[in-house]
Amino acid sequence: MSGTGEPARAASGTDFGLDDERLAGHPTVYAEGSLAGKTALISGGAGGLGRATAWLMGRLGARIVLTGRDRAKLAEAAEAMRAKEIDAGFHALDIREPEAVQALFHALGDEGGIDMLVNSAGGQYPQAAIDFSVKGWNAVVNTNLNGTWYMMQAAARQWRDAGRQGSIVNIVVVVSHGVYGLAHSVAARAGVVGLSRAVAVEWAPLGIRVNCIAPGAVETPGWKVYTAETLENYPNSNPMKRVGTAFEIAEACVYLAGPASAYVTGEVLNVSGGSQLWGETWAIPKPDYFKV
Repeated sequence: MSGTGEPARAASGTDFGLDDERLAGHPTVYAEGSLAGKTALISGGAGGLGRATAWLMGRLGARIVLTGRDRAKLAEAAEAMRAKEIDAGFHALDIREPEAVQALFHALGDEGGIDMLVNSAGGQYPQAAIDFSVKGWNAVVNTNLNGTWYMMQAAARQWRDAGRQGSIVNIVVVVSHGVYGLAHSVAARAGVVGLSRAVAVEWAPLGIRVNCIAPGAVETPGWKVYTAETLENYPNSNPMKRVGTAFEIAEACVYLAGPASAYVTGEVLNVSGGSQLWGETWAIPKPDYFKV
């Protein structure tokens, strides 16, 4: 997005994504202090895209609140940011539990509330759709669609009741033609896109903006679940012939969550090297039938 993101390392490597040291110092187009006075809640903030977004928003002056299921990972992430003088805290949370989400927002209200919500939490596993179990399907949809909705609704209610404005960014996947081998996640994320567009209209009178970011093949630690063959093909999944970095997604999050996009709502921003237009992404080995 910015032109400052470095191309990811070879997908066949063993070290996936950008570490804290790089996230703390990676060049950005945004001005220092451009998010000062704002509070950002980032689900899935202990790793991957959420962690990169938390680092960037914190570097720009925002107070950061991380959520996720693993308290130890959250504590470690927050401590790494605080070591760089970023105001960062955390709340352990399973977004699939609506009562827990409500309790979180009650606590956040006592702390002064939030201004931005980035829904980065999610989870899926690569598998041919024909082999999905009922349990596996429900687990992915419950996390990626229901959990995202619980967070969105709780944030909107708090902003409405407090008479304040807010912005939501939902990180999905490129859903225009699917990510093959992740059909359960594509279905859930397509639901998030439709939901976001609907509530962007409903919530506009409240001053609440809702947008989505659809990353393409972006290198994160989550890539460890994929085969070497799959990873070797990822740079060829888009016309730019490379994979993206978590920092490039973070910069897109800052744009959509922050004041620069004050007149933007209900949009899906593809940060994918153009893979929504050309190319194909397989999370499982590509069948011989489709190889040319």
